[in-house]
Amino acid sequence: MDRVAHFIVNRSRVVLALTAALTLLSVAMLFRLSFNADVSSFLLEGNPRGEEFATLQEKYQTTDPINVLASLPDGESFLEPARLADLASLRDEVLAVDGVVAVAAMVPETNPLTGQPLDPATVASLPPPVVRTLIDQSPVSELLLSADTQHALLIVTPDDDPTGTARRVTQVQSDVLDLAFSGNPVVFATVLELLSLFLLLIPPVVIALLLAVFYSTIGELRLSALVIVPAALGSLWTFGLIFALGIEIDIVTVIVPIFIIVMGSADGLHFVTHFQHEAERTSDKVEQVSSALRQVGVPMILTTISTAAGFLSLLVTDVSPIRQLGLFTAVGISFAGAISFFSLPALLTHVPIHSRHEASLLGARVTELMRSAVRSRRPAVVLTVAILAFAAIGLPRLEVNPDQLFFFKDDDPVRTAFERTEEIFGGATPLSGEFVFDSSDPAGSLVRARSASDQLEELGGVRTVFSAADLADALPAEQLDAVLAGDAALPVGDLVSDDGLRFILLPASFTTSDLEAWLEFAADSPDVRVLTGMPVVWDEIARLVLRAQATSLVAAFALVAVMLAAAYRRLRETAVALAPIAMTVLTVLGFLALSGIQLNLLTAVVSSIVIGVGIDYAIHYIAAIDHARGEGDGYVLRAIDRAGRPIIANALGIAVALTALWFSPLKIHGQVSIIMWVAMLTAAAASIMVIAALLPRAGVTD
Repeated sequence: MDRVAHFIVNRSRVVLALTAALTLLSVAMLFRLSFNADVSSFLLEGNPRGEEFATLQEKYQTTDPINVLASLPDGESFLEPARLADLASLRDEVLAVDGVVAVAAMVPETNPLTGQPLDPATVASLPPPVVRTLIDQSPVSELLLSADTQHALLIVTPDDDPTGTARRVTQVQSDVLDLAFSGNPVVFATVLELLSLFLLLIPPVVIALLLAVFYSTIGELRLSALVIVPAALGSLWTFGLIFALGIEIDIVTVIVPIFIIVMGSADGLHFVTHFQHEAERTSDKVEQVSSALRQVGVPMILTTISTAAGFLSLLVTDVSPIRQLGLFTAVGISFAGAISFFSLPALLTHVPIHSRHEASLLGARVTELMRSAVRSRRPAVVLTVAILAFAAIGLPRLEVNPDQLFFFKDDDPVRTAFERTEEIFGGATPLSGEFVFDSSDPAGSLVRARSASDQLEELGGVRTVFSAADLADALPAEQLDAVLAGDAALPVGDLVSDDGLRFILLPASFTTSDLEAWLEFAADSPDVRVLTGMPVVWDEIARLVLRAQATSLVAAFALVAVMLAAAYRRLRETAVALAPIAMTVLTVLGFLALSGIQLNLLTAVVSSIVIGVGIDYAIHYIAAIDHARGEGDGYVLRAIDRAGRPIIANALGIAVALTALWFSPLKIHGQVSIIMWVAMLTAAAASIMVIAALLPRAGVTD
């Protein structure tokens, strides 16, 4: 490391200039920032079920609709002319919103009996019997009017900017009707606002909390701030790369800079604390850098590789956003590691160093507590037994969270609107499908489609199935012919193609077993070509998430084990280093199950991330033990004196900094914060106690 130290000190200005140039380039790329609020888009890509859904939408030129649920006060009904007129007013107001292509409503725009326009004033003047006839003759009234006639649904078709259209539609208000908005475009519009808020609010809070924890162990504000610089720059460089490649930020990748900042700061913390010690011993800058690198240089390289490996293990999953999260966080961690190894020492050579760590909060008392915990094997045994018992109880209960809105908090208006729509109309996100259609025998095709609809409606969890077959008895022959020929505009979009009839399945309360029964029926029926939709896609995603959990864990363990074996070249040290992280993973998985968080797109990968991050403590601890072993017995205690505080500080830094995610408007980020508290504290405690317990007792002899 001596030659490296000479290069860094003697060429410090060159190193810093290169760092500054790359930083400015990354800042320039930030102007290309863009968001992908379409939660479904990255779920559909590379997913057979998702691609099936996208193909059906493209075939019938349909988009995800915006649902507007209009509700009357108790005791009132949309069968009353005045109330139906209020619905007509809402229909016209929504139709006038920029970006709205069509509105499917229970009250049509023209009277099918007379051909006259049905504006609100005309509807209000209709006698109640005529209103009843209009509703009874509407082919979509069953879809759009609740059984108690107190609620009505408007299905809004947006243009090619559904997110922008949804944002404008949700601004519509009514003095008479209680409105609730749902549908994927509403989700996307809300997520877009939340992502912007996240990037503005969370990173500064994370940095402030991280700074407070590091100050508690270093005792000097300036050095504490310098610890964070490599990780902050690594995050900035990564975002610069992402935007340079034209990649958009979504609900998963938005957390990439947070992971890089809190996890990429570990190397900087270890180097600064050791550099601080060396500054007490000598004023020679080269010797300060050289001595610090001799002690932590190799561990810094190993921990950078191991943390990156934990994230790279996510590349073996079948879920696109998880792979993207893993790749770019690994890149950012690598950037932060390189900056910690070269740029940070170069910067420290130009900064006066004051050693105040003995007076710091995480000082002698914390060190003595760790020393006491390793003098006997009993604490390690108790911890191990407790973790194994905890995992034995929790692991059998681990499952995938099927909630499609898992990223929203329980009281979020979007979630509330979805739940209300589902309760009243059976599904804020309906399923879509296609019946087989023979254009040479349209009448026979309609009969077969009607029969298949009836059979679907007999299955559990199905409220109703709507298709062109339902129009056969409701429309005159010439209008039905126009529909089948594709010449008639329908409020629910295209229903007919050259070889198929699109249908809409509105579910009631349904279970995974119900969904599987629907898919099985569709696969076995000769009259159903496909049954798909976001509920089907999410069911498939649940399976992929479960598979991602298993494959990423195996890959992460394998990558880290190979790396440690190559570095240590001794099986014993490799096994000793892996033992604490195996216990940490068991704790995390048990906690996911027993806390009720369960597995979702983000929590499913945290355990793999924990492997890459938590192994850092074992690497630095073992390196400190090896360095202290040459001085005789008590080497574990001396290793704790040098590496113990940085390990505890880093674990607390990650946990405390990620507490900032509680300020996130997205529910999943708060869940990640809780999980990382459990994981980091377990990893640090297990590393300190278990590794010492696996070594000869001479290591803890004073």
